[in-house]
Amino acid sequence: MKSLLIPKEVKKIVEKLGKAGFEAYVVGGCVRDFLIGKKPKDWDITTSATPKKTQKIFPDSVYENQFGTVGIKTKEKDLTLKIIEVTTFRIEGKYSDKRHPDDIRFAKSIKEDLSRRDFTINTLALKIKKNKGFEIIDPYKGQNDLNHKIIRCVGEPDKRFSEDALRLMRAIRFNVELGIINGWKIEDKTWKAVESNSRLIKVISQERIRDELVKILLSKEATNGMFLLHKSGLLRYIIPELEEGINVKQNKHHIYTVWEHGIRSLDYAANNEYDLEVRLASLFHDIAKPKVKAGEGKNCTFYGHEVLGAKMVSRILSRLKFSKDLIDKVVTLVRYHGFFYEVETTTDASIRRLLIKVGKDNIEALAQVREADRIGSGCPKAVPFKLRHFLFRVEKILKEQKGHQPSLKMLKVDGEDIMKIAKLEAGPRIGYILNILLEQILDDPNRNTKEILTHDILELSKLSDKELKNKNVQAKEKYNKLLSEYTDKIKKKYYV
Repeated sequence: MKSLLIPKEVKKIVEKLGKAGFEAYVVGGCVRDFLIGKKPKDWDITTSATPKKTQKIFPDSVYENQFGTVGIKTKEKDLTLKIIEVTTFRIEGKYSDKRHPDDIRFAKSIKEDLSRRDFTINTLALKIKKNKGFEIIDPYKGQNDLNHKIIRCVGEPDKRFSEDALRLMRAIRFNVELGIINGWKIEDKTWKAVESNSRLIKVISQERIRDELVKILLSKEATNGMFLLHKSGLLRYIIPELEEGINVKQNKHHIYTVWEHGIRSLDYAANNEYDLEVRLASLFHDIAKPKVKAGEGKNCTFYGHEVLGAKMVSRILSRLKFSKDLIDKVVTLVRYHGFFYEVETTTDASIRRLLIKVGKDNIEALAQVREADRIGSGCPKAVPFKLRHFLFRVEKILKEQKGHQPSLKMLKVDGEDIMKIAKLEAGPRIGYILNILLEQILDDPNRNTKEILTHDILELSKLSDKELKNKNVQAKEKYNKLLSEYTDKIKKKYYV
């Protein structure tokens, strides 16, 4: 066990509450982590002092909630914690909606306060002694479960889960965060209650579900977390779309079902500590395959799965109330995860088009999803020569463009130039011409001069609105066709 110290900011608050005549204890998850040698992310204190009395002792504090929690600002120069939460002993009433207690009242003792908590390993409290060291307060045998690596509900599991159904996910989250591979397990009675009460998760807000899901996905054992969510029956209420891939076999390029492939891809991303967006994209990138599958056996196809998958992922992440920026990035990674690249035949123009669609800031993440996709398919090597060569080409192109991704800004002319050269007023025609010019210089960067573009503008301005619009559509269709050209070759070469 690592030797950890209780932060001096925490000790000072406990001591100050004690000197004022109140009981005060370090409590909850931080105690659990502290006792197993894991550095706590934050520290919580519980006290017999009411919020009003706590604020009197700590004038520079904040109390803006109904849970009896006061946020105390620390003033140490070398502080590690800026705000420490101090909560009055409390007990909770019935949970009629299975989400929130009907009422909260102050408890009379630390034991009564600890009785309301979810799992025994979270019912431990530390009483800091005046001299050195601390005393462990353990009325519900949490230390025994901690030593035996067991996650067990306080009291009757059915009652605990009916009070707050999010605890169903929390049991799994604690299991994977503490480590199944390290021997942690959910006690049998508690697990059976998770399975039998899984339907209750439907009453929990999507935001709270999302937060627990993120913690599971960001854990080292994210894959075990997903398996447990499925096994418990919770996943069918959270992301039922994922379970559609169970038992859906793939073609000769895959040795796993759609479900297992996604899980194994996530496992690679988690083991490499990739960002949340990459983990989500790795898990979801083939989510539409069950819906577009054509044929059976080793030659079955999944044409268009990346397009439909991007739409499905957008709906799923929106439903779970993720931020727009995260949704946009994950959707982009799913949409273009199957980009085609050949060392000898893929042109710089094709790479520039991909950069426009994906964005230069997402290229590294796209490569990481490709790595996860490969390993999740049973390929022995995550980063083959072609993927390294692709990234080299991208870096070279960006260097030539001084780090800027391909866009209309590349053009040596802008909308005002077009209006002056062609004597046109502002309107859709200006946008059509700009898009057509961009498509031309992506094919041939040497055409990006003021002289050549001026000539092209004059020629394009002679076209009717309908002709110009059609030419603009043709340019975009060409552009999208090149980006999706790999679908025609996927039967022979699916991977970079």
